[in-house]
Amino acid sequence: MPLHGRVLRLPGVYGPQADSSFLASAMRRDLVAPGVDLLDLCTGSGVLALHAARLGARVTAVDISRRAVASARLNAALARLPVSVHRGDLLSALPGRSFDVLVSNPPYVPAPSLSLPRRGARRAWDAGLDGRILIDRICDAAPVALRPGGLMLMVHSGFSCPEETVRRLGRLGLDAAISDRMTLPFGPVMRGRLSWLRERGLVPADMSREELVVIRARKE
Repeated sequence: MPLHGRVLRLPGVYGPQADSSFLASAMRRDLVAPGVDLLDLCTGSGVLALHAARLGARVTAVDISRRAVASARLNAALARLPVSVHRGDLLSALPGRSFDVLVSNPPYVPAPSLSLPRRGARRAWDAGLDGRILIDRICDAAPVALRPGGLMLMVHSGFSCPEETVRRLGRLGLDAAISDRMTLPFGPVMRGRLSWLRERGLVPADMSREELVVIRARKE
């Protein structure tokens, strides 16, 4: 099932890209099904939350950005889909709650800063020197957010060390693996940062394509 139609977004909210469609395909294959309670962390415009709702899930979405929350709520209302959208820092918005499925397309682009930006469009993609600030926090939250037998699906770049994501989830007691891979030409964010990435040795001089991965993790 492809992602449906356009989504509206306020200025500074990241628009759906190939990584959203890639994760949406994994969600459909992994049987995001009617009646499951699903959490979408870092929802942005809400496109994955809407996709899950169309598959029949009961959907809760979270983002720290006020503009993203407003955009996701607007898109859910326009689509007439019952998505509950909350503003907060990951699970802090939902104390004590757990879910059958957790999905996330978090910020994952390596950036020349030790911390996350607090405002502006870069908030949607910058994720620290190794691109892992949000990835690591979501991994650490997964055992709490998931019910027994629950499933996590997260997409991120091959430049953000997918093997470390698998190892980290394994240390936390989840059965994790890279379930999907795809390559595509560098997008505008990567092209705009290419000189810095090459100076740090993260991107070879002859490389012009990026690998995306979906991490699949199951809580026993």
